[in-house]
Amino acid sequence: MSSLVLQIQQFITYLQIERDVSPHTLTAYRSDLSQLLTFALREKGAFASAQEVDHLLLRRYLAGLSKDTKKSSIGRKLAALRSFFRFLVRRGMLAKNPAELIATPKKEQRLPFHLDIDQATALMEATDSQLKNALRDRAILELLYSSGLRVSELTGLNIGELDVTGGTVRVTGKGGKERIVPVGSRALEALRAYLDQRTDATANNALFLNTRNGRINRRSVTRIIDTHVLRIAAFKRISPHTLRHTFATHMLEGGADLRAIQELLGHASLSTTQKYTHVSIDRLMEVYDKAHPKAHTK
Repeated sequence: MSSLVLQIQQFITYLQIERDVSPHTLTAYRSDLSQLLTFALREKGAFASAQEVDHLLLRRYLAGLSKDTKKSSIGRKLAALRSFFRFLVRRGMLAKNPAELIATPKKEQRLPFHLDIDQATALMEATDSQLKNALRDRAILELLYSSGLRVSELTGLNIGELDVTGGTVRVTGKGGKERIVPVGSRALEALRAYLDQRTDATANNALFLNTRNGRINRRSVTRIIDTHVLRIAAFKRISPHTLRHTFATHMLEGGADLRAIQELLGHASLSTTQKYTHVSIDRLMEVYDKAHPKAHTK
């Protein structure tokens, strides 16, 4: 048996017993190291050991993965390799960590997908008033788009946190941080209509209920959006987070300050909010290409 096999088994046992990592993390480490083992055995033979795995072998291994593996996944695998070799160094089984010489690949900068104004309007109006829970569904869609809430923030809302008169909602975001977010007139109208038909509308009750009159959850909100997207068939399947992206993008395109959008979204760092500037720049370039007489050469 290859000594590398034994070394990986020792590391997995260490993670399981001494570090008490979660089953999910343990499975991920085992899978990542098994992939390296397969590659090393092919390169070095049946008796390969960690001592024979240098940074050049690791580069070849990761280069082979890059053809059909996302950079984020390669980064995770590299982190697993670093932990494994660090363990061997600490246990005196290896002189140095070959994975430390390899830089983590930069993640792909994927721009968040958002709806245009016509698409957003179509989705808001997609609810059929003849269907059960139509008022609830319309209120959910309007509030997500109007205020840019995370789906967890929306599902956690109680009736008492909505100020219909003042046009705001008090939201508990990540880390238990509270913020006050404005609610647009269309969303307020939809929320009033929804609450008017509630017979249990007391302050401490959940704002949005499922079909069994319990607090609605993330999965139910996703199903609601899927249902109405399918009804209008105007664009691809979207998530609740798409409406948050749409809110931020439309705010920026409408002239809102980036700092204000940061506050509204509840982002701890402005750098998280800045991804929306890329979307806005793309929009500006599109407008420029259509409108400027010198945008295209003949």
